[in-house]
Amino acid sequence: MDYSILKPSIEGSIAVLTISRPQALNALNSVFFNEMDHYLSSVSGNPDIRVLIITGEGKAFVAGADIAEMVNMSPAEARVFSAKGQAVFNKIGELGVPVIAAINGFALGGGMELAMACDFRIASSLAKFGQPEVNLGLIPGYAGTQRLPRLTNLADALYLLTTGEVIDAATALQMRLIQKVTEPTDLMAEAMRLAGLIAAKGPLAVKLVKQVTRQGLGMEYFAAEKLEQEHFGDPFGGQGAEGMRAFLEKRKPVW
Repeated sequence: MDYSILKPSIEGSIAVLTISRPQALNALNSVFFNEMDHYLSSVSGNPDIRVLIITGEGKAFVAGADIAEMVNMSPAEARVFSAKGQAVFNKIGELGVPVIAAINGFALGGGMELAMACDFRIASSLAKFGQPEVNLGLIPGYAGTQRLPRLTNLADALYLLTTGEVIDAATALQMRLIQKVTEPTDLMAEAMRLAGLIAAKGPLAVKLVKQVTRQGLGMEYFAAEKLEQEHFGDPFGGQGAEGMRAFLEKRKPVW
């Protein structure tokens, strides 16, 4: 598939996806969701990719959904648009590799929802965050009302969702919405460093950690504990054995 909005690249075992629609501050539209759906499927089918970084081109990560596309939608059409976005963003969580959001600028509305769909987030000190849908008489449509309180807490989530206030990176870090703040010029270097750190670990173990942690979050505690127990044995006799032998032999493992 030829992409008109996405710019994918691969550096070793690290995939980098740049959202490139800078004239519209990378606003999300139907073309984006179709391209993103296809791209995530291609990453899922590539065993050589161990980490994915998502970032934006220009002064925005993603400044929101495309209002020009949405303005004339009927309620039924809007629900379909929401369902499409949710399905695509859910594929990020289902992906077998960690996904890092490298947030270079505005992450508003659908952009913040995209960032929250990733496994964790690092941001430039110039980044701005917000769910300003209420300013337009709307609510988030790509699971913002659900992911935000799970990442922060109910009070902070409702504060952002009902006021539409835009916060800076330092406040987002304080709310635990993001995990790290960097200087603007250091953002991608730090994202690549973190991706390289993860890519050097046991690939099956990383995949299982993501899968068990995400699945367990939605389960009753003891059922989630059982899920961990069941998958604990998966690496034994394979990559886990290699990792343990390498430790005992004081060498680097060969995955």
